[in-house]
Amino acid sequence: MKQYGLIGYPLSHSFSKKFFTEKFEREGIADHVYDLYEIKNLSDFPELLRANPNLSGLNVTVPHKIGIMFYLDWVHPDAKEVDAVNCIRITSESPVASVFNGEVGIKDHEFRLEGFNTDVYGFEMSLRPLLNKAAHKKALILGTGGAGRAVKYVLRKLGIDFTYVSREPDAHQYQYKDLTPEIMDEHKLIINTTPLGMAPDLDKCPDIPYEHITSEHLLYDLIYNPEETLFLQKGRERGAVTKNGHEMLILQAEKSWEIWSSPEIAPKV
Repeated sequence: MKQYGLIGYPLSHSFSKKFFTEKFEREGIADHVYDLYEIKNLSDFPELLRANPNLSGLNVTVPHKIGIMFYLDWVHPDAKEVDAVNCIRITSESPVASVFNGEVGIKDHEFRLEGFNTDVYGFEMSLRPLLNKAAHKKALILGTGGAGRAVKYVLRKLGIDFTYVSREPDAHQYQYKDLTPEIMDEHKLIINTTPLGMAPDLDKCPDIPYEHITSEHLLYDLIYNPEETLFLQKGRERGAVTKNGHEMLILQAEKSWEIWSSPEIAPKV
């Protein structure tokens, strides 16, 4: 029996468990299970591994995407750049091998932990088809929390200039009250990385001047529940192209499976 799962805290709702359970059933993948492993403190992570010797892969969610890197033998360059890991491949290779490869070194376990960031792949592949090179040269990233790490990385990769928007004053970012018609016209890609509008708070949305949204704008929300947040609704009503985070989740989950099921390679993510 091969085990997979999600670590984080809290884990009251999980897209991943439903997705992988249905995937295993639909594709006839026998003797594979996906469970939730709620860990409040990362210091409990080694004990989780010892207690579940059949673990072959883990997804990682908040608040552990950064701290988990301390426990890994190897981290993919993309994940290093983003400074966050949301996917771990677990193999039986002795960590002694990492010494000869010039990697992290010997850990206190008899398996190898490799870290990846599949959020990068999921966001990029879901965003690319919607981009208009002429219109989407500059972006606003709403929120400065950890959810925007993959977003920032992908925008840089695609050559799209961006500026953060936050409630907090900072010389290198806008506050919501600073968003003039000129700024809104110049930044036609707007990405919400805040939790505003997530169920059950359906009546909330980022405080941007929606009256300056046009049909040339693209509004992307990392939230997937509800299917259409108030942020996306207001953009759609102004004629903008809108996209929620559901496809991103599916793409990153499939990339995780590719990583776990192909242990002989380190896939490019």
